[in-house]
Amino acid sequence: MEAILDFNQDLDVGLFDRVVDALFSGKGEEQKMAQQVLTQFTDHEMSWARADRILSDSNSLQSKFIALQILEKLIQTKWKILDEEPRNGIKNFSLNLIVELASSEESLRQNRVFLSKLNLVLVQILKQDWPQKWPDFIPDIVATSRTNLALCENNMAILKLLSEEVFDFSAEQMTQAKAKALKTQMCGEFSSIYSLCMEILQKAVQPSLILATLETLLRFLSWIPFGFIFEMDLINNLCTRFLQPPITRNVTIKCLTEIGSLECGNDYQEQLVNMFTMAVGGLHEILGDLGNVSEEWDEYDDDQQEFIQNVAIFLTSFLSSHLRLVETSASRATVIQAHQYVLRISQVDERELFKVCLEYWNVLVRGMYEDSRTSSFNAPSGLLNLGSNAGANGASMSADLRRQMYSGILTGVRYVMISRMARPEEVLIVENDEGEIVREFIKETDTITLYKAERECLIYLTHLDPKDMENIMVEKLNRQMDGSEWSWSNLNKLCWAIGSISGSMSEDQERRVLVIIIKDLLSLCELKRGKDNKAVVASNIMYVVGQYPRFLKAHWKFLKTVANKLFEFMHELHEGVRDMACDTFVTIAQKCRRHFIAHQPGEASPFVDEIIANAESITSDLMPQQVNRFCEAVGYLISAQLNTQTQAMLISGLMKPYNDEWNSLVQKVGENINVLEDLNVVKQLGNILRVNVSACGAVGKGFISQVGNIYIDMLGLYKAVSEIISSCVARDGAIATKYANVRAMRTIKKEALRLVDTYVKHCDGEVAAVNENMVPPLLEAVLADYAQNVPPARDAEVLKTVNTITGALGGLMTDKIPIVFDSLFESTINMINQDFTDYPEHRLAIYQLLQTINQKCFSALLNLPPQQFRFMVMSIMWGFKHTHRDVADVALTITQDMINNFNMCDRTISDAFFKAYFVELLNEIIVVLADNEHKSSFKPQYMVLARMVRLIDSNQITAPLFDASQPENSGLDNGLYVRQSIANLLATAFANLTQRQIEVFVEGLFNFNDDLEKFRNHVRDFLIQTKEFAGDNADLYLDETERDIEQKKQKEKEMARAIPGMVKPSEMEEDE
Repeated sequence: MEAILDFNQDLDVGLFDRVVDALFSGKGEEQKMAQQVLTQFTDHEMSWARADRILSDSNSLQSKFIALQILEKLIQTKWKILDEEPRNGIKNFSLNLIVELASSEESLRQNRVFLSKLNLVLVQILKQDWPQKWPDFIPDIVATSRTNLALCENNMAILKLLSEEVFDFSAEQMTQAKAKALKTQMCGEFSSIYSLCMEILQKAVQPSLILATLETLLRFLSWIPFGFIFEMDLINNLCTRFLQPPITRNVTIKCLTEIGSLECGNDYQEQLVNMFTMAVGGLHEILGDLGNVSEEWDEYDDDQQEFIQNVAIFLTSFLSSHLRLVETSASRATVIQAHQYVLRISQVDERELFKVCLEYWNVLVRGMYEDSRTSSFNAPSGLLNLGSNAGANGASMSADLRRQMYSGILTGVRYVMISRMARPEEVLIVENDEGEIVREFIKETDTITLYKAERECLIYLTHLDPKDMENIMVEKLNRQMDGSEWSWSNLNKLCWAIGSISGSMSEDQERRVLVIIIKDLLSLCELKRGKDNKAVVASNIMYVVGQYPRFLKAHWKFLKTVANKLFEFMHELHEGVRDMACDTFVTIAQKCRRHFIAHQPGEASPFVDEIIANAESITSDLMPQQVNRFCEAVGYLISAQLNTQTQAMLISGLMKPYNDEWNSLVQKVGENINVLEDLNVVKQLGNILRVNVSACGAVGKGFISQVGNIYIDMLGLYKAVSEIISSCVARDGAIATKYANVRAMRTIKKEALRLVDTYVKHCDGEVAAVNENMVPPLLEAVLADYAQNVPPARDAEVLKTVNTITGALGGLMTDKIPIVFDSLFESTINMINQDFTDYPEHRLAIYQLLQTINQKCFSALLNLPPQQFRFMVMSIMWGFKHTHRDVADVALTITQDMINNFNMCDRTISDAFFKAYFVELLNEIIVVLADNEHKSSFKPQYMVLARMVRLIDSNQITAPLFDASQPENSGLDNGLYVRQSIANLLATAFANLTQRQIEVFVEGLFNFNDDLEKFRNHVRDFLIQTKEFAGDNADLYLDETERDIEQKKQKEKEMARAIPGMVKPSEMEEDE
């Protein structure tokens, strides 16, 4: 096998084929050896010189594919540094091979897969050489297409690929200048390509050639000048000749979709309306009224299903862009027919297809809702408004007319939305594939997204006609009650829809509807027998009431009834029902907390007193995690009590049973430490601490009275279990951390730390007391224990809690940072510096702690011993080498903060820091910036680089970064030295770049460092250039993508706040 690696001898193609065959068909050592040899072969810098022999003489398709991969890699990465002779040789060889394989119909069919790859190699060459070094490419390909039908068909595939590479994929794979040049060239030479396409479509009879031409044309439509589309016969040909035949209808409807989505202003409105009218007419001839599509869907073949999907995409896309135009310029019957098609297709039980239709329904109802909100301000009277919009001047139709026109359609949409409603994330009871009712443990992101879109649609539909929505929901609920439509699925979807429109009706209507619905659901709960039936009805009651806090707040007796019903559900046999009862109680407690603590008329005392008094009875059947949720809910109620003394009494009442149990267990432990060998005792202690954490998070800083009760005992218990864990590990090694009792004891430690962490996060105004009373005993208990433990026994919660405390106390922690560093920093870094994956929680937590220290207690870093300080800087560099984005981003942020902090220090201190570390940091930043594995952290990388270059460019670093005593450095300054350092580093890293390319890049760094956007684009273009189209560069655009997503979210939030019901009750501020 190794003989193929001897590049001084001619390649034995037969042996090469046998090695490839061993890779794909061999086993064991033979296969392993083949893989090793072929990897060495493809990585060899001269392997490309063997590609022509393999492609010409090999009998193995796999061998040929490997040869093409070698060529493709060469073209992408080293084409510019090849001499002209081998470049022309590769280009001519590829062209001749394509002509040979595509010369006949039979050869084209036999070699289609191989030709596709070969075409792609040719397009990679085109991206490098066209048009400067291959100006005649377009005329040549057009001319050869007229000589041979099979060659013409393959040429269409090449043109399609070229269009995709230049117009669809160029943003992430080429520099901006190159992409722009290729687009300009392609547009300039398009008329000859268009003439060829039209000639084929008018004269050709061969189906495969027509199909290939239409598919190529489809790729062109998004960028060619509009005149070719709207001023020629293209649209007419598509609608009259190619929409009907089954073989071309799918690609034709895709072409019409592309044309409909073009942004062509007002210049071609008449042509767009004509296209829409012709297309809908043509679809009617093919599909009829599509009345049974939902029933017949499973009987359709793949082509028919694809056509229906493409029709849905065409109609929804066109109507989304041009609805107002066709409403005023096309016939009403055509517009309604198009909407009927979308409505029929929406009924098909195919999620992806439904999502396409749903997106359009949201566009339609949102537009109609916005119309209805503004129409009252725009027209003096309905009559005048009607007259002005009925004219032929293209004016928009009035809101009332539109509502009348679409009323039947919108009623149909309401039925569809209810029948297709997705499960909200609050619902924990689901029907599995076996038809059983079970507790859901994994959230489906796709289902949650679908629910949000359906909810938005239903809210708009409710605003447009609340009475119609009410009638439909009550009618469907009646059918549940009389059993005619009873099923788990139907009841679920109806109740999910009812819950989703909370806030979109007037209060009077909401009250009327809810009273009917909740009473019927409670009756249904009594009527139905069987654990699963009750679970389904109960989950729906809980979901609905949880969505209507406005109604509950206004009706205290109803709220109390609902709360008592939830307490009843907490005793149900079905675990999922108990879970959901606790979750719903938390939701109601958050939204209606003041009503529970108020003294309501006719009540002997506030309801919260009764809940606390009966808490043990209410929670008697709950699991520990459910008890935590219950206590969290009561904690929210207690947080509404503003009287400190009364609040402390309520906390004491809630926590009394847990405190009694805690005191009893702690006393036993104090008397005999061996009590902790009982696993049940350890678990009980852990559960009590969890209850404290849950209640503390809900109550807030008022919980200090309870924390004070158990704090000293808790830290004593922390030390006791730490000693037991340490002795177990010393005796049995790291395996001891897997023992059940050790894991349970570590839970005590973690929950104790979480309690401190939770309280400190809520301790506004109490930082001095925390610093004086809580922090010293805590650090004494945890720091030495952490440092002395073996790595598997160290808890990341220590790092997180110290981070929270440092963030809250700020400068008050400065004097404690040295001991924190001694105990936590080096021991943690030594755990994680062996690789980039082990201990992920510790890995992120230690860098977050370092970031907080850098921001809040920077002066403490200046007092670290030099060796420890260098270890910290090296650790930061290690941090931004991580491929785990969270860790790398934090480390880069630390770097930026630290550079800024030192730049503001006394000049003696900053000079010493920059002289020691600036160049080293700069080199490491450039190394990760140029590494493919670190693209996801591109934004913080270029921001740090820009800041560092800015410091040099603006002469803010005065100390020489080089050894000024050396004679060769005379006359050197920091600017020139840094330029040289970056250039030398890049020249070593990228052999495929010329000296001039590197010089231009370095100069750009200094020219653009005060404009982050220009700096980012300059660096990104360079990185794409270094790899010249290699790999997926989407991560380099993450900055803009994330910014666009954030802006979109912000805009959606602002819009939602203006529409009653659009903000979910759980996402509202309490008083909203």
